[in-house]
Amino acid sequence: MSTIDYPLPMLEPIKSQKKIPLEEFFTSGHRTCQGCESALVMKMMAKAAGPRTIVLGSTGCMYVANTTYYSTSWVVPWMHTQLGSSGSAAQGTAMGLKALMRKGKMKKEPINVIAFCGDGGGADMGISGISAALTHPDYNLLILMYDNESYANTDIQLSGSTPYGANTTFSPPGSKKRIMHTRWKKNFAGMLAAGHPECKYIATVDMSYGLQAMNCVRKALSIGGPTFIHSLDPCPKGWDYDPILSHELGELAVTTGVWPLYEIENGVIRLYGKTKEIAEGRFKRLPVRDYLIRQGRFAHFIDEDFQYFQNKIDQMWQRWLIPGVIPFRTELEEINRNI
Repeated sequence: MSTIDYPLPMLEPIKSQKKIPLEEFFTSGHRTCQGCESALVMKMMAKAAGPRTIVLGSTGCMYVANTTYYSTSWVVPWMHTQLGSSGSAAQGTAMGLKALMRKGKMKKEPINVIAFCGDGGGADMGISGISAALTHPDYNLLILMYDNESYANTDIQLSGSTPYGANTTFSPPGSKKRIMHTRWKKNFAGMLAAGHPECKYIATVDMSYGLQAMNCVRKALSIGGPTFIHSLDPCPKGWDYDPILSHELGELAVTTGVWPLYEIENGVIRLYGKTKEIAEGRFKRLPVRDYLIRQGRFAHFIDEDFQYFQNKIDQMWQRWLIPGVIPFRTELEEINRNI
């Protein structure tokens, strides 16, 4: 049971694009690549949270590109943390604020604590810290993982979030072996949801659907306790595409069914947006090829590779208990399928 004894933020859902706050808390001057979706994530995340926010950035693209000597694009207070430390940094900051408020050294007021990490620093190196933070209900914090599906800050090395078959500096296709990377992408948000049943809020987002993503951030900060959001971020450099396509690729990840959008609130899962329309049969999933063919990291794919990828996505939608979240099937379903 939570023992949060200080005020929680009251961040109401943003009803429409016209209602999005005008104030900017992540501004110009950063050095991200042209078309960088992760920069948009930072901008919209901070805009959704508002001015009474502390941001903690672990080493990665969004640290290196957003700070130079004596200069930063962050308007709100922020601190650089070590590569795998987003969970411990978020928890430590929330603990410090709670202690100062309890001792009367600062006013009891809602202050958002957001720690961000990339997929390398989160889904790989930071998993233990994030897991630990999610087991402590006494502290209000949000951990947001921006997932560009590689160690993009150090020249596009393969991570646990890299899709099957993708060309990275650690998995280049060759004449003798076309597919070097044969593992499937780590189901990180689903892992955290299954392993932390008392965590009040876990969600996946895509900033191509910015209003929905901002409302997920607001809900995560307002619900009380540690929360987690997993954002898929197209990366022009790592995915090898024209930067003008970032928004389109974000949409295609969802409409092809590759990236399901869902939120788990107090143990109840809800598909939302286009993912909900797909699940309810109101929108037909687009071919996965439409998504992959636009990315140079899959330029070596032949028909059988596209088909393998499509079959894996079809299995997720047709055979998983919940697409994108729970890959298991009941024994009865398996028996009936084999009859």
